[in-house]
Amino acid sequence: MSEPTSRTVASGDIDLAVEEWGDRAQPTVVLVHGYPDTKAVWSQVAPRLAERIHVVAYDVRGAGASTAPADLDGYDLERLTDDLLAVVDAVSPGRPVHLVGHDWGSVQSWEFATAARSRDRIASYTTISGPSLDHVGHWVRARTRRPTPRSLARLLGQARRSWYVAAMRIPGGAERAWRKGGLAKRFPEFVHRAERVPGDLGHPAPTLAEDGANGAKLYRRNVGRRLSAPRADAVAPMPVQLIVPTRDRYLSAHLYDDLDRWAPNLRRRQLASHHWAPLEQPGAVTRWITEHIDDVESGHHASPDAAARRTFAGDARAFAGRLVLVTGAGSGIGRQTALAFAAEGAAVVLVDRDGSSVAETAVLAERIGATARPFTVDVTDAAAMDDLAERVVAEIGVVDVLVNNAGIGVAGTFLDTPLEDWHRVIDVNLFGVIHGCRSFARPMVDRGEGGHIVNVASAAAFQPSKVLPAYSASKAAVLCLSECLRAELADSGIGVTCICPGIVDTNITRTTTFVGKTAEEQAELRGEAARLYGRRGYGPEKVAARIVAAVRKDRAVVPVTPEASAAHIASKVAPGLLRRLARVDLTP
Repeated sequence: MSEPTSRTVASGDIDLAVEEWGDRAQPTVVLVHGYPDTKAVWSQVAPRLAERIHVVAYDVRGAGASTAPADLDGYDLERLTDDLLAVVDAVSPGRPVHLVGHDWGSVQSWEFATAARSRDRIASYTTISGPSLDHVGHWVRARTRRPTPRSLARLLGQARRSWYVAAMRIPGGAERAWRKGGLAKRFPEFVHRAERVPGDLGHPAPTLAEDGANGAKLYRRNVGRRLSAPRADAVAPMPVQLIVPTRDRYLSAHLYDDLDRWAPNLRRRQLASHHWAPLEQPGAVTRWITEHIDDVESGHHASPDAAARRTFAGDARAFAGRLVLVTGAGSGIGRQTALAFAAEGAAVVLVDRDGSSVAETAVLAERIGATARPFTVDVTDAAAMDDLAERVVAEIGVVDVLVNNAGIGVAGTFLDTPLEDWHRVIDVNLFGVIHGCRSFARPMVDRGEGGHIVNVASAAAFQPSKVLPAYSASKAAVLCLSECLRAELADSGIGVTCICPGIVDTNITRTTTFVGKTAEEQAELRGEAARLYGRRGYGPEKVAARIVAAVRKDRAVVPVTPEASAAHIASKVAPGLLRRLARVDLTP
């Protein structure tokens, strides 16, 4: 990785500290940091970009090694635009630059990208965790003029996330908190622990106390004025790439619901990251910035094909542009889960050992507008699952969400269950999950953009039963495996959820093996089980909805039905009760 060169650029009476990496003959990207950061927030991204691009980062006025204005007016967005133009004139005279902003650097960069005097100097824009104040002003107006329960909930949700904005606007309050109140001492530990920012990257900078105190004036000078009187012409005509960290605790993804109105050439991406994505996921951020610049420089961004158009479109659905793979997708929970993700904008890869049923699921997904690819694969075949993963990655892409759902039932006491039935239930219920995780988790990790794995277990994972030892053991193993994987993959930004349904009306009741029974007796028991589960009226679509919600919220363990929740609680507080219940014969 190259070492930067340093220079100072004058902007009126302000001196801006600028660093440059890479070959100046290449396209130039300008990185703008947020609050209370310095250009050091780009320390993991800039050198990577510089392998192919001329990279420029600077400390904004009042931060790091740059000088600070004497009064509040000096923090106006107009003055910040003066700074960007001064930097661009110095580092890329006569050639537009590619702009990247994070946090308040993104707020500023929206001004640069939409202001008439500066937008012609920008070839493309990538925004991370920072909306335009003008766009937010219009977003709030639209939802207060014609309020609905959903719009009000989203307004209140963002207001809750933005509590600190009000504190920033108290004259002198932030200055005292940063300089004398101990905030500068506590903040580094907070970002390291809560925001997953590694502690050895030179962030926050040693100038944090002054940076925090000075930067609060950005809020005080601009937020109220722009939200109350947003510009009507705040349109960014250049190609815009929006990167939305899905775990951002400060900004709701719904703030960007109307963004295609203001950025007609929009590419939207989601990243499994907290707020400081350039430090938590620098590989993914670097790759996406590079891809965006390459597309613009080559002219491909102007004429995307039909598949790419869906990625560029301003689709605000939760899983728009994401790739979801579901095993056991031919029926029941697997089918409904695939359809639920498809309805949220995902492309779905459907896997089942029954080719006709999985093809039917694909047709249903396509009817609601999703891209669907069915594959006939047995999850117990490790080599076949590896081949599937290689094919999916090569032909479609790395999976964003993996749902290991395939499973079978076996009922009967331990002493009556033949060894071949033990092998069969463990092969499908446990090794099917293991094979899925082994085949698809490695590409997720190598890509560096996070992801999510869902393993479907059962309430039997924490409710023992004398007539379900093989089934319960397989599902308990899936639960523990999920917890282990969650710990291992957390640093890669990959969440792992174990879903534990209870009594759900699915095909498993019609295919369960009742050991030690004749064919006629098995048919009768399966029919009785199906009738009992059917009368319960808890369909697989309800489990699917909980799976989608669990991925959104990164839940670790989700008991689905009331009886599953009761058993989960009892396993923590009253395990003796579950042991007594385990003696009850639950055979229909």
